[in-house]
Amino acid sequence: MHVRFLVPGNVRHGSGGNKYNAKLAEHLTALGADIETVVVDGDWPVGSPADRQRFAEALDGGATVIADGLVASGSPDEIAGAVGKGTSVWILSHMALADHHDLEAKALAAATGIICPSAHAADELETKHGTQDIVIATPGADKADPAKGSQPRHIVAVAALLPNKSQTLLVEALSQITDLPWTVALIGSEDADPMYAAEVRAAVEHYGLHNRISVTGELTGNAFDEEWHKADLSVLLSRSESFGMVVTESLAHGVPVIVRQGTGAVEALGGTGAGAALDLSDPNNLTMTLRVWLTNPTLQQRWRNTALQAREHLQGWDTTAETVLKAIT
Repeated sequence: MHVRFLVPGNVRHGSGGNKYNAKLAEHLTALGADIETVVVDGDWPVGSPADRQRFAEALDGGATVIADGLVASGSPDEIAGAVGKGTSVWILSHMALADHHDLEAKALAAATGIICPSAHAADELETKHGTQDIVIATPGADKADPAKGSQPRHIVAVAALLPNKSQTLLVEALSQITDLPWTVALIGSEDADPMYAAEVRAAVEHYGLHNRISVTGELTGNAFDEEWHKADLSVLLSRSESFGMVVTESLAHGVPVIVRQGTGAVEALGGTGAGAALDLSDPNNLTMTLRVWLTNPTLQQRWRNTALQAREHLQGWDTTAETVLKAIT
């Protein structure tokens, strides 16, 4: 089966959507599908007339197309045109668009089908646009060696430096517990929003935490593995998150996670008990939770043991790909 996979060219950092797309393409290929990945440049999610024409051309002549929602959700006419000519167009909606409600509604209605990476993302779409027929294909997790941990305890926050990811909130919380020993690594691209990245660095300097908080930039390979090797706790404080693959990545290393209530990261954490989902309408909740965890070895061990148990039951990417392949065939 030949599948053309259309992905956005204007997201250049290691976003969750990009990683999901790459893993899905890899594992669909492993299942025998012929995957042609096409990067569609443009100022998405709507783009200029020339951008949308480029998208229409990418849709043309493909019997089956999976199109990332960032490209597809603002282009209903192009999707309707392709479907009218016999192309099967599936929108892979990682997250409902913040704006462009009417365009997104029309694009979803015009598509052959909709795929979401989580029940949370599907619920968001249905809240905005009414009941949809959505295939849920939750992300897999790659197997990894269990983390060894560190003394003092080492906390990682793996996410691009973006306002939604709330790294400044974490820095402020840590500034209240400098009486305790800890180190932190903020691991993620500084290029996605250089102004916010500068805010994060300024906050670290303001609180005099440059010797305890490292802003590493985006890491890959051995450097990234080494951070996981040292980690005792992972933190993902996004205000909105369709799933939060770093949560299952953390559990794959036996590392417990703190996430924000009301986001898809809670779904990723599941009922494992390997960490906590916090109401961050009061930022003190984060400060108090970190203080309790740092001063309570019994809690540290319980979260660690639960994370190691969760590690044994994580879904693989092969299951994700099987779900999608079954849907589109």
